[in-house]
Amino acid sequence: MQSPETIPVGISILPAAWIKYGAELQRLIDQYPQFFGGNKVDYEHIGEHLSPSYRKGIYIDEWGCEWHNEHAGNEAIVVGHPVKDEDDVAALKIPDCRDGRLPHGFMYLRLLDLCGFENAMVWFAEEGETIQTLIDKVLEYNLYQVAAVLPRMGDIVYFGDDLGMQKGLAIGAERWRKYMKPCFRKLYGIVKAYKPSQIIYMHTDGCIWEIMPDLVDCGVDMINPQFRANGLENLIRVCRREQIIPINLDLDRQLFPVATRSQIFDHIGAAVEGLYLKEGALGLNVELNYEIPLENMAAVLDAVEKYRHYKG
Repeated sequence: MQSPETIPVGISILPAAWIKYGAELQRLIDQYPQFFGGNKVDYEHIGEHLSPSYRKGIYIDEWGCEWHNEHAGNEAIVVGHPVKDEDDVAALKIPDCRDGRLPHGFMYLRLLDLCGFENAMVWFAEEGETIQTLIDKVLEYNLYQVAAVLPRMGDIVYFGDDLGMQKGLAIGAERWRKYMKPCFRKLYGIVKAYKPSQIIYMHTDGCIWEIMPDLVDCGVDMINPQFRANGLENLIRVCRREQIIPINLDLDRQLFPVATRSQIFDHIGAAVEGLYLKEGALGLNVELNYEIPLENMAAVLDAVEKYRHYKG
């Protein structure tokens, strides 16, 4: 909200895209120094420097969740859930790790990773001790991890947890507010208590427009929502008309692989025109991966270059 000269643009390229395109992708980004600053990527050896969950194969995390990956350079998925039943919830031990690391999916998704989607949904529906015990254990671990990182926070602290599905919240907004909102309020509350001016940024995929005001209430200063899952009209209503919520808009990565150049320009233009404020409160976030043709990547970069100068 500082009236920036241009709309901030963030562009990430997943390792899988470098593995597929290599030198061709390097030649493309060389044409956009305003976004990449002349960065040179060692794409020939990128597979040697992947984090564990981005490597092909099996990875076991600190909770005992088993991650499987069939495609190096993309994130793995959990297929081995250590919590099978209510007895496992009671016996679950909180990991000893206290290094301040909070990976993507640290709270809500962690519950699903631990016990699987079906068990989680049943226990949420029953609203008994089982789901509350599981939440309490994950929250306790996360509180330790947030406390560990407090002394080394930068100007912005980043959190990521996908709270929505394609068309809504799996547990519904009412249960989310009952069970999950207190967790995020506690976690973000200790950040703000330590440093009241700290900016909290939260990435969260899925349809989450119903609870965006709740996230702000928990202490989030900027939200990274998906365009397609939430819909432009919902984002305009919730983040511009009902109140001003700063967002770093995740542009439609599901459109990018199949769109024409004009469709890409139309999409980004409509998003910017609908959400622009001269005071700020808008960033554009682009994720490029291997399924997007290089010519479509160029179209996306050309479009964000054009619209980041938009003045309304």
